[in-house]
Amino acid sequence: MATDPFDLNLRHLRALLAIREHGSITAAADVVSLSQPALTQGLAKLERQFGYTFFERRSGGMVPTPMGEIVIERARAALDHLSQAAKGLSGVFQYPERLMTMTQLRAFLALAEAGSFAAAAHGSTLSQTAVHRAVGDLEQMIGGKLVERRGRAVWLNPAGKRLARGTRLAVAEIVAALADMGLDSGSGSEVIAFGALPLARPYLVPAAMARMARSDPRAAFKVLEGSWRELVEPLRDGVIDMIVGALRPYEIADLYQLPLSEDRLVIAAGSQHPLAAEARPTMAQLARYPWIVAPANSPLREQWEKLFGEGVAPAVAPPATPIECGSVMIIGRLLTEGHFLTLLSPDQVALQIRSGLLTQIGPPLEDSKRVVGITTRRSWRPTATQRRFLEMVSEAAKGERVEGAPPDLRESGWV
Repeated sequence: MATDPFDLNLRHLRALLAIREHGSITAAADVVSLSQPALTQGLAKLERQFGYTFFERRSGGMVPTPMGEIVIERARAALDHLSQAAKGLSGVFQYPERLMTMTQLRAFLALAEAGSFAAAAHGSTLSQTAVHRAVGDLEQMIGGKLVERRGRAVWLNPAGKRLARGTRLAVAEIVAALADMGLDSGSGSEVIAFGALPLARPYLVPAAMARMARSDPRAAFKVLEGSWRELVEPLRDGVIDMIVGALRPYEIADLYQLPLSEDRLVIAAGSQHPLAAEARPTMAQLARYPWIVAPANSPLREQWEKLFGEGVAPAVAPPATPIECGSVMIIGRLLTEGHFLTLLSPDQVALQIRSGLLTQIGPPLEDSKRVVGITTRRSWRPTATQRRFLEMVSEAAKGERVEGAPPDLRESGWV
């Protein structure tokens, strides 16, 4: 059975929580301001939509079934996300989220993602008039604007961004409930959405995805590439559920960081570089050649600045840095075309080194340790499929072999 989360009724989902808490439809009906017959019909509709019975009638009251517990807990999390997004948003109603409908939120989210009313209507099943009306109703509930308009273009103001984030996270919980129940939301497979930082792209991410594809062919992937700054907001918004790559060296209040392995940088150069034969080049030798450096304020740039920072080698003038670049593909090509040096992770240049295009200059940098792992939202509760993928990433990071799998990418010469 395929269920569209936006076809569900938010009041009926709240009623599930009330029935679970009070043990009866009569008491729950008062809580959610529905008549008993209306709530009975609403519960029956929800059960038809999911294809399962949610409660058993017993002498002590209504008791959730195992499938009912799954939906109730995910619904609780979804409604909490909406409540947090709407808190303090309205000067008209104390609990504006209780007045919102899934149809309104579908239209608002379509507008947030499309950037115009026409595009939102084109990309959804709603008319342009319906999108206008839904967003207008939401703005009336909060007594303020959610979007700013300039000609045909539309963008979210801070209040709109907050509501869009809460809506995405709420919908993600319903999708997760469907996955937990072995159902789907129409796609036929469960999508694992994550961001890949540069350090994880050459080996860790493809190795984990390959393992997952072998163990669970129905799993699908949505991968965003970018820097930490580019991926952290999509993570918070629920567009992706995890970031794989270098962890931040500090705690983040709303995010959880799971360390998996350590990485030490190497100095990379073209195989014909004059320092290629030097086992342990001096700082003076390294400073004679131009360097390709990472963008300012990036962890890789900070490591380079530590290497040639004040007090490290006072008698050595800092080297020339004519190129600032964050693309490993471009950097690799540049290294083969001149006597450049750069700092990179071993995984990022292993393929070029094996093929003879590049070489490692000297040993890995002792003071360049970076922790590689997974970053998630603290509120995130992964589905069974997502947990399996987390295990695959962990296995790949530790270099564990899987019985029946092809040789490890590092061993096979692919990297």
